[in-house]
Amino acid sequence: MKNTSLVTRLLAAATAAVVIAGAVALPAAAATAATTVTAKPSVQENLDRLTRADGFAGAVLQVRDARGRSRTYTSGTAARGTGRPMVGGEARMRAASMTKPVVAAAVLDQVARGRLDLDEKVETYLPGVLGGRAVTVRQLLQHTSGLPEYLDAIDWTRPGTPEEQLKLALAKEPLGEPGERWSYSNTNYLVAGMLLGDDFRKVVESRILRPYGMKRTYWPAEGELTIRGRHARNYGVSPADPKGGVADITELPGHAFGAAGGLVSTPADLNVFWQRLPASTLKTMTAGAVPADAPYGHYGLGVARVTTSCGRTVWMHDGGLPGVSVLSGRDAAGRAATVYVTGAADTPAKNAHLVAAFDSAFC
Repeated sequence: MKNTSLVTRLLAAATAAVVIAGAVALPAAAATAATTVTAKPSVQENLDRLTRADGFAGAVLQVRDARGRSRTYTSGTAARGTGRPMVGGEARMRAASMTKPVVAAAVLDQVARGRLDLDEKVETYLPGVLGGRAVTVRQLLQHTSGLPEYLDAIDWTRPGTPEEQLKLALAKEPLGEPGERWSYSNTNYLVAGMLLGDDFRKVVESRILRPYGMKRTYWPAEGELTIRGRHARNYGVSPADPKGGVADITELPGHAFGAAGGLVSTPADLNVFWQRLPASTLKTMTAGAVPADAPYGHYGLGVARVTTSCGRTVWMHDGGLPGVSVLSGRDAAGRAATVYVTGAADTPAKNAHLVAAFDSAFC
C-alpha cells in the first residue's frame, strides 16, 4: 500500500489497528491481574496510575447509578504540552467498537417491528450478498457467521462502498461454517449495517440515538477527520509508520469505519445507552451467549459477558482505535460505567490497569 499523504497514513493506521476488534483485555480475562496489582485502589487511584505510571495522556471514567446520578473521574491532560486538564464525561471521543452494541440494538429494533427475523438467513433480505452462504442475522450479531475480516483487505486510499468492502472479505477463506464457532470479525457488522438499509446511519440515529437521548453522539460525515466539539487529543504510534514514534493521531477518517466502529460519542451518552436499552432488548442481546475467545468470556448479540473481581456480572463491549481505548457496560443492578484513555494500551500491564479502572467502577 502506498502512503503518500497524512490522510492515507492515518487510514492505514486505523486498518492495522483492526478498528476495534477488542483492543484491551476484559475483566473476565484479567480480574486476577486487576486485583493483585494493588490492594483495591480507588477509581481515582486507578486513573492516576494510567496517566502517571503508564504514560497515557489522559483518562476519564464516568459512573451512572440506576437512579441516573453520575460521577466523573479524570486524570492527566487533554492535550500534551498545554497543562489543560483532561476533558470530562460530556466531551466526545471515538467510540470504536462500542458502535457494535448500538448497531445491534438497531437491528433488534427492526426484529421487534417484524422487519427482520434473527433466525432468518441474511440472503432472504439481501439476495446474493453473501454468495449463497447460509448465515443468519443472529450469527452476524454474535460473530458466529464464519465471515472473514474485511479491514485488512482494503486499499485505504480508496475505502470503497460497503458492497465493495464485503466483496474483498468474501474473496478470503471463511473462518468457519455458519454457526460452527465464535470468531470476531468486523465484517459481521458491515453486513448488519446493510440489513438496516442504504443509510444505516439514519436508521441508528432515528431509532436509537435520538429516542435514547444520546444527544452528543453522531456519525462522522464522509471525509470528516476531526472530532466535533470538546474532545481530548489522541496519541499513539501509527502502525503504518512504526518507527515514527508516538504522534498526535486525533484526526482519523471516522466515516470509513462504518457500522463496525464509526460512532463518535461520550461516556455520558454511552452510559445512557446501556440504561435506556429496553429490558426486552437487553434480554435478547444477552440470552444464549456463546463461549468466546480471549479476552471475552461469553458473547451475546453485540455484547460480551464478563465477571468483575468482586463477582458481578457485567454486560459490556470494548473498543480501540489508534490513540484511544474504551470500555463501557452495565451490571444487573443498572449501574453503568464508561472509561477511556488517550494513548496506546501496548503492554499486558497497561491493559490490566485499564481493566482495573473499569472494574473499580462496579466494585
